[in-house]
Amino acid sequence: MPTERNSNSLVAFETLESNVRSYSRSFPVVFRKAAGAMLEDEGGCEFIDFLSGASVLNYGHNDPDLLNAALQYLQSNGIVHGLDMATSVKREFMEQFDAILLGPRGLTYKFQFPGPTGANAVEAALKLARKTTGRHTVISFTNGFHGVSLGALAVTGNRYYRGAAGVPPAGAAFMPYDGYFGADQDTSKYLDKVLSDASSGVDLPAAIILETVQGEGGINSARKEWLQSVEWLCRRNGILLIVDDIQAGCGRTGSFFSFEFAGLSPDIVVLSKSLSGVGLPLSLLLLKPELDVWQPGEHSGTFRGNNLALVTATAALQKYWTDEKLSHDVLEKGRIMSDRLREIAQRSRNPPLSVRGRGMMLGLDCGTGKSAEKIVRKAFKDGLVVERCGAEDQVIKLLPPLTIDGETLQRGLDILDISVHEMSK
Repeated sequence: MPTERNSNSLVAFETLESNVRSYSRSFPVVFRKAAGAMLEDEGGCEFIDFLSGASVLNYGHNDPDLLNAALQYLQSNGIVHGLDMATSVKREFMEQFDAILLGPRGLTYKFQFPGPTGANAVEAALKLARKTTGRHTVISFTNGFHGVSLGALAVTGNRYYRGAAGVPPAGAAFMPYDGYFGADQDTSKYLDKVLSDASSGVDLPAAIILETVQGEGGINSARKEWLQSVEWLCRRNGILLIVDDIQAGCGRTGSFFSFEFAGLSPDIVVLSKSLSGVGLPLSLLLLKPELDVWQPGEHSGTFRGNNLALVTATAALQKYWTDEKLSHDVLEKGRIMSDRLREIAQRSRNPPLSVRGRGMMLGLDCGTGKSAEKIVRKAFKDGLVVERCGAEDQVIKLLPPLTIDGETLQRGLDILDISVHEMSK
């Protein structure tokens, strides 16, 4: 006879699920439902979500309008899986994306639907860059994170992830990201020197891949001037610029694309995470038309172009991106968060804290992973889900839903404030 399940019991996960699981260790309860910015566990306890599925849920949990679009589509016998065949919902998504986002921004891209994850899209971008240019090396940056499949892992900096590969990741050269040597050092000058010097030991790369705000790397935000300098170096040297907008895109920094503030025109843009709007797997490569040198079927996958996710993605575009309201809200909420975090940091002496990030993608640097872990654990006990990032997990990463209401946002910040104060004592 099966035993009765205890509320919040983790026994099945501990005995049946692989040891590779991670988030369930940081938040050791069994969640059962969610709405907006709130999670609820099997015991009925509620938690404010400042994790948002690692920026998958920019519009919050279970947005009713987006779910309604999905339900209507399912009830109409719409195609859910169709490989990469032409479907009405794929056409509508591309047309709406072009009309709502690309056209008004003066951007012209072709669409490639790789496998459903961000890492799938990064793999496709790297492969295309090498095929287009005939070169092999890709330049990435310190603290960059682009996925843990082998190709994406090669351009990911963290030794912890690289060490799990089983083979040495190859094909990448790492350069210092903006601010790596301090705020007064312009690392793009070093990159320029390396690219200009035929004896630097760095081959002229096929592409440079970067995040305008490094998520897993510690919420390191690149300055506009640095990004523009990197783009200029790409143009001067015939190098493709790939912007990984998987975590920082879809409105997280205020504008839909995180690179808009710098006026960049990347050769390839990688999107995933919040693209579907409700957490359904979907990724997308935007590539300049002249780079579309693929032969039919050269890059394939069974689950490319998730039709149900395309339905909700289109609904999200129509609901949130036909005007500037969400962008303005993100910038205002980001200012509120940033001001509050600086107040928290100024009051803390043990440890000394600092604030970084852009929009609603912010980090509280606690100096050590141990300090950050104590704060995060205390916050979770008090009802706040928030994670850590950075080379030593020393940065508390705040990614609340972009649609969070002001009262809930303040309650979450209150919990974090109390947690920092308790840890300081």
